Amino acid sequence: MRLTVAQALVRFLAAQYTERDGRRHRLIDACWGIFGHGNVAGIGQALVESGQGDDAPLRYLQGRNEQAMVHAAVGYARQNNRLSAHAVTTSIGPGATNLVTGAALATVNRLPVLLLPGDIFATRTADPVLQQLEVPSAGDVSVNDALRPVSRYFDRVHRPEALIPAALQAMRILADPAETGAVTLALPQDVQAEAYDWPEEFFAERVWHVRRPGPEAAEVAAAATAVLGARRPLIIAGGGIHHSEAEDALRALADATGIPVASTQAGKGSLRHDHPCDVGAVGHTGTAVADDLARAADLVIGVGTRYSDFTTASNTLFAEPDVRFLNLNITPFDSHKMGALTLVADARAGLEALSGALLGHRVAAAYEEEYARGKASWERTVDSAYAAKDEGARPTQTQVLGALDGVVGDDDVVINAAGSLPGDLHKLWRARSPRQYHLEYGYSCMGYEIPGAIGVRLAAPDRPVWALVGDGTYLMLPGELVTAVQEGVNINVVLVQNHGYASIGGLSEQTGAERFGTAYRYRAPDGTYTGEPLPVDLAANAASLGMEVIRAETVGELRTALAQARASDRPTCVYVETDTSPSAPAPPGAAAWWDVVVAETSDRPAARRAREEYERHAAARRRHL
Repeated sequence: MRLTVAQALVRFLAAQYTERDGRRHRLIDACWGIFGHGNVAGIGQALVESGQGDDAPLRYLQGRNEQAMVHAAVGYARQNNRLSAHAVTTSIGPGATNLVTGAALATVNRLPVLLLPGDIFATRTADPVLQQLEVPSAGDVSVNDALRPVSRYFDRVHRPEALIPAALQAMRILADPAETGAVTLALPQDVQAEAYDWPEEFFAERVWHVRRPGPEAAEVAAAATAVLGARRPLIIAGGGIHHSEAEDALRALADATGIPVASTQAGKGSLRHDHPCDVGAVGHTGTAVADDLARAADLVIGVGTRYSDFTTASNTLFAEPDVRFLNLNITPFDSHKMGALTLVADARAGLEALSGALLGHRVAAAYEEEYARGKASWERTVDSAYAAKDEGARPTQTQVLGALDGVVGDDDVVINAAGSLPGDLHKLWRARSPRQYHLEYGYSCMGYEIPGAIGVRLAAPDRPVWALVGDGTYLMLPGELVTAVQEGVNINVVLVQNHGYASIGGLSEQTGAERFGTAYRYRAPDGTYTGEPLPVDLAANAASLGMEVIRAETVGELRTALAQARASDRPTCVYVETDTSPSAPAPPGAAAWWDVVVAETSDRPAARRAREEYERHAAARRRHL
C-alpha cells in the first residue's frame, strides 16, 4: 500500500485499541494540532486525506497553544483511566519546544500522550531550515532532543521504514500501565511527505491488552503478616487506585478491616468523603485527623502512590520510631520507596488478594472510635470554612468552595492544578465519586486547568466540568477558551481574582522573602510591587474570547451564578473577586511541614527568623530505611 509516512501513521493510529477486563477502547482517539511548515504538508495533509467527518478515522482538534494541547490530552487520558489517549502534532522550532512542559507533566503523572513534533530535514537538503537550532558539535541534534528526558520513549524517524518499529514501540509504552507517560516520535518534515510501499499488516487492527498483574503469593503472605501485626495501620490511597479502577476493592478492604484511608492529591475520591474509613487528605495539605494518624501509624500501606514530598511532609510526617511501610504498586520503582515491604501488582488485583489473606481481621474498636472522632471534628472544621455569616459580603476562597459544594452533584468533575486552591481543595473538598476530584499536582502546572477541563469534557461529555482558576493561572493559558467555544465543549470556569500569586506569596513570607514579586500591583516608589492593584478585567477578557460570563460580587450572587453556569448549555465563566484580608485564611490542617530551603545567612530579620524556624523543622527529617 503506497502512502506517505504521515498518511501511514494516521492510518496506523486509527487501528490501535486497548482492552482491559474485556472492554475495548480506542488507544488514540483524536489528534490535536497546530500547523506550521514542519507538519502542515505531512501530518496536516494526512489528516485531510483521511477525512474529517463524523466517521473520520482520526478526528482532528484545533488548539491555540502547544503546551495547552498536551494538557488537554492529559485530562482526556486521566478521565479515561489511561485506556484512551490523544496525539499532539506540532511544527518544528517553538511549536516543538512548547511541548516540553506538557510532556513533563504527563510523564510525572504517569499519563499517556503521543507527541508528533515536526523535525529538521533528514536529507539535510535545506540546512539550516527556518527555526532550526544549529549545534556545531552535532549534526543530528534538533530542539526535539529537549523532549528526550521528559519522554518515556523517544525516537526520530529518519527513514520511512523506521516508522514501523517506532510506532509499535510507541503503542506498547502508551498501553503499559507500568511504563506509560509522554511518548515522542520526532518526524523530519521531508520524511513525513515521503512515499513508501507499506505492508498491509501494519494497518491491521491491533488490540493492546492492558494487563492486571497479580501479586506473588509470597508477597501477599508477607503483606498480610505485616497488617495482622500492626496496631495502628493507615492506608494512603494514591492515583493508582483510580487508574486501575480499584475503588470498589479498596472500599471492600476498608469495610472488612476498618483500616482508615487517607489520600494524596491524585488519590482523593478513592473512597467517598462520607465513608466511615475516609479520613481525607494526608501530608503538607492534609486534614488534622489524617496527619495525626500518620504521625502515630506503625504500618503505612501505600497503594498506587509515589510518595511525593507533599505526601510525606518532606519525610517528617511518619514519626513513629518503629513505623514500617507496605507498598502496593504496579511499578517496582515506586513499590520499593520508603524501605518498604513490596507488593508489586495492579492495585485492584493486589487489594483483592490482600483482602482474601486478611479475611476475618479487623482493627481494634478503640482505634476506629479514635479516628471516627477525628473525622467528625474535621467535618465541623469544613462546615465552618464553607459557611458565610453574611451573604452580602465578598466571599473568601474557602467560601467559594463551599458555594460550589452546594451546587455540584456526584457526577461533576472539579479541576485544579496550582496556586493556593490545591491546598484548600485537598483539605476541604468532599469528593462524592471516584473521578470528581481532578487535581494535577504531580507537576502542579499553572495553566493546566482550562485545557485539562476541555480534555475531561471530551472524555465525559455528559458530566459537568469545572475549572477552578486563579488570576495567575488564568493569565498563563487562557487561549484555549477559544477552543472550548469553537468545539462547543461546555466547560465551566470559576475565575478567582486575588491580585497575584497567593500561594507563593504566603510561602515567600514564611521563607523570609517578604512576598517579593508575588502581587499584581503597580510599582511603589521604593521599587517594589506594593502600589495599587492593576486595573485588569479578566472577566472582560474571557468574554472577548467567546465565553458567557457571569460576575458575582457577594456570596449570595456567587451561589446564583454557579447554579446558572451549571445549567448553561455553553462554555461559561463565573468571575469572583475574593476577600484576601488576614482575617480570611483557610483553616490549618495539622501543621505538616514542607521543606523549602531558607537563606542560611541574611542581614534581614525576616530571613533570619525564617531560617531559625526552618532548622527547627528540618531536625525532624528522617530516612525510612
